[in-house]
Amino acid sequence: MNRRCNDLLAVLQEPARMSALTLAKWDRLLPQAQAAGLLARLAVLADDLGITGQLPPPVRPHLTAARTLAERQRRAVLWEARKLDEALAASGMPVLLLKGAAYVLGELPPARGRLFADIDILVPKDRLGDAEARLMLAGWHATQHTDYDQRYYRQWMHELPPMTHLRRGSHLDVHHNLLPETARLKTRPEQVIEAAQPLPGYRCLRLPTLEDLVLHSATHLFHEGEWQHGLRDLVDLDALLRWGAARSDWWPALLERARQLNLGHPLALALRYTQRLLATPLPAAVLAEASRASTRLAWALRDTLFLRGFATAHADCRLPGTRLAAFVLYVRAHALRMPLRLLLPHLVYKATRGREQAKA
Repeated sequence: MNRRCNDLLAVLQEPARMSALTLAKWDRLLPQAQAAGLLARLAVLADDLGITGQLPPPVRPHLTAARTLAERQRRAVLWEARKLDEALAASGMPVLLLKGAAYVLGELPPARGRLFADIDILVPKDRLGDAEARLMLAGWHATQHTDYDQRYYRQWMHELPPMTHLRRGSHLDVHHNLLPETARLKTRPEQVIEAAQPLPGYRCLRLPTLEDLVLHSATHLFHEGEWQHGLRDLVDLDALLRWGAARSDWWPALLERARQLNLGHPLALALRYTQRLLATPLPAAVLAEASRASTRLAWALRDTLFLRGFATAHADCRLPGTRLAAFVLYVRAHALRMPLRLLLPHLVYKATRGREQAKA
């Protein structure tokens, strides 16, 4: 990241440093954190340390507003989870919460100050049609209406077309796998479903194991082509890893689970960049074991791309070549999802459709 983002990374690594920042540094840091979706995170960290009152007075209203928005969204997620449970409980199928919703319902560290765009759930593939029908009866409907978009999601992807509730406007992604059907990397969602635990007070909602939440978050992050919230998702991973490290068997269990699910590569990426950008405490042997399948040259090339990907949220943070790196990461994400025979026509379609929408 650009040196102008050093203060943002510094306070994410050691939140107590916020109390020493001058107003001039806050003027730069506030828009950076806002763009990355991390301002509410800083607000709750400052509260936890009891240093909010030590911050410059002009800064405090920004943190208060961000914290208030995050709390409102947290309550909305709890409400939507209740509604999902009502809609799907009679089916008898397990419904796993993923990412932000899992953090909130599981009361996990990344939930604090977390902002949400949608709710993600995972259901067994053979129950996907039943889940969709029940959700439609409860008011959720697909937002992708073109024939191409419908075919793209239903034949190739790991989820239904995104759904939106007709009255509440809440957004829902219904997954049946951790990765697209056409992805190079094949994983085992049935094992994630089998290991998930029921959520007390809910009839069908389940919470994946902590290892599986880490692996899904890492897989989602490093298979994405959009990096606006890349740093926020890395902060989620940092919080999960630090939380898991309190368990004596955490690191061997995480590495073994990555092997079982065939997700060792995204885990290696997650470990490397949480340590490099957020100083996540990792045993050297664990990092070496996770990374041993790649050469130094491969890691150097990845660093060139991913360190720029994590810097895309705000102009202050961008390094030379960030725009090119973002484009390469976008193409890489699609290449990981689809074989070349599907990828090239898809990219042509997306580019053509984008021009048509710009003219409209």
